[in-house]
This record gives sequence, C-alpha cells and structure tokens, in this order.
Amino acid sequence: MIFITGIGTGIGKTVVSAIVTEALEADYWKPIQAGFEDGTDALQVRELITNTKTIIHPEIYKLQMPASPHIAARNEGVSINLKKIVDNSPYPPLGDAGIIEGAGGIMVPLNDNEFMIDLIEQLGARVILVSRNYLGSINHSLLTAAICKQRNINVIGWVFNDQYLDYEEEIVRWTGYPKIVSIPLAEKIDKAFVLQQADLVKEALLKYL
Repeated sequence: MIFITGIGTGIGKTVVSAIVTEALEADYWKPIQAGFEDGTDALQVRELITNTKTIIHPEIYKLQMPASPHIAARNEGVSINLKKIVDNSPYPPLGDAGIIEGAGGIMVPLNDNEFMIDLIEQLGARVILVSRNYLGSINHSLLTAAICKQRNINVIGWVFNDQYLDYEEEIVRWTGYPKIVSIPLAEKIDKAFVLQQADLVKEALLKYL
C-alpha cells in the first residue's frame, strides 16, 4: 500500500492521490476526513478519475470541522483510535493494492499522543511525499524528510506540485529522496487533466514501486 502525505495542508495531496490512483488503477482510501462542507476528498477523487477498476473505500472517521483531526474529533466527542483504523483497513498487510491519503502533514496530531506518522508506521505503508512549491517549502520539505529518516519510514520519493522558482532538485539532493514526478500548475483540475497526468507519470511511478 502507498500512503500519500506531505509537508502540510493545502499542498495538493488529493489531486496527487487522484493522479496516482488513476495511473495505477488502484483503490483509494482516506481513513480520516476532517471537514466536508465542500465535499470529501474521497468524493473529489471519485469525480476526477475515469478508470472503472478503482474502488473508493469509506472513511473510518468523517469529521465535520475543517481542523486538525484531533481537534475535529474532540469537537465531536470522539477520539481517533489508530488500532481501529488498522483493523478496518481494506488493504492486506504489506500488500500493494491501494492508495491511502493522509490528512494534513505527516506530523498532524490524530489524538493526544499519536500523529499521522504513527498511523503510517502501524499500517506498514510505503510513502509518497507531496511538496507544493512555495516560499518556505524548502524548510517544510527538509523537516518532513528529517522526521521520516528519524523514524525509518519507507519513503518512495517526492511528487512536486505547482511551480515556484526552481529548487526541486536541491530538495532531492538534500533529502536523498528521488523525485518521482512534478505536477504542473493548472488553471482547471478535471478528469482530463488527471488522466493526462496519470498517463505521463505512470512510467515514473512504476520505476520506483
């Protein structure tokens, strides 16, 4: 299984998840959704892909407040239990059957004691890191890579999103994680864009999987 996380919130994880899901014709699962006034990420992925093989699996926690998962859960009087997520995973352990999308960045809190990186560890998933190019993203990218190395997370590589200056290769060099692909800035994200990018990135993805 491949866990798609990244350097923060609003960096394009859902679009990248849709592209990777389409490219591999894989299943998709977002176990924790925090905020869905404008629709869930699972619904967005469903609307962006065209293949008929992908199964969109339901969330384990679907929280209304658009906030850090631990705050959204607390607001609804629940506590996110990682064992519950792992026990209800639709994917076989150590399998390559599907895509998992995280919520927020890799160190977003899920409860009072555990973070997204803890869920990744317990699932035994390999990781694709998404970095959106913006002022400050070098720092956020290097910090994300540092915690992954400290915790021995199995990182496949980077997917860069958007365009801002030209330092993707420096992030690759400084972190030691390869660049899988860069997703270009697009005025409109739709099925056609996702299918086009999926066709372009499939070979690169398979090289690292």
